[in-house]
Amino acid sequence: MADPLSQRSIVDAALAVLDEGGASAVTVRAVAARLGVQAPALYYHVTSKQHLLDEMGTEITRRVVSVLTTRASDGHWLHDLAAYGAALRDEYLLHRDGARTFSGTLITDPAVLRALEPWLRRWTDYGVPPSAVFDAIEIVTAFVTGYVIEEQERLQSAEEPERYSPEARRARLGDGTPLVVDAGYARTDPSGRFERQLAAVIRGIGESSRVAEGASDGP
Repeated sequence: MADPLSQRSIVDAALAVLDEGGASAVTVRAVAARLGVQAPALYYHVTSKQHLLDEMGTEITRRVVSVLTTRASDGHWLHDLAAYGAALRDEYLLHRDGARTFSGTLITDPAVLRALEPWLRRWTDYGVPPSAVFDAIEIVTAFVTGYVIEEQERLQSAEEPERYSPEARRARLGDGTPLVVDAGYARTDPSGRFERQLAAVIRGIGESSRVAEGASDGP
C-alpha cells in the first residue's frame, strides 16, 4: 500500500489544525492524529515542530509569490510593492493566527526563492538599488505582519462582542474625549484602514528612495 503521507498532505493537515485550534494547537502529534498515523511516521518529512512551521510558512510564501509573479507590470515598482503587501495580508487572513504563525519561518523550498528573482529583477530594472528593494520588502513585511496580528486578535474575540465595541468604549470614556471616542469608531473598518496605512508606508518608502538617490548623486 502506498504511503499516504507527503509533504503536501502534512502541510494541508497542519493548516487545518491551525484553523481549528490556533497556533498553540499545531504540533507534530496533532497533525499526525489528524492524518490517522502516529507521530514518528511524520519524522521522515518533518523533523520537528519548527520544521513543520517552516513548511507551512513556505506554502504560504509560495502562494504569495504566485500572485506576484503572475501580476503584469505597470512600470512602477511601488505598485508592485503594494500588491505584495495586499497579497501577504490576504494569505495571512486565510488562516487563524496566520500572521503570528508564519512570520519568521524559513523558506525550505529553493524553487520558491528562485521564483522571486524575475520579480526582484524587474525592480532593479526600474533603477531601484538592490539595497532599497530589500529594505522596502522588509518594511512592508513588518507592517503587514504587525497589522494582521492585531487584526486577527480582534477578529478572534467574537466570544466577547463588547470587547472592542466603539459604543462600549464611548460609554467607558464618557464626555470630554471626543477624539479618543472617534478613534474607536475609526478602527471598525480594518480593510479600509489597511489600505490607507499601507499606502502611507509605500509613500514613505518612495520618498526615502528618492532622497537616497539624490544623496548618491553627490553635489
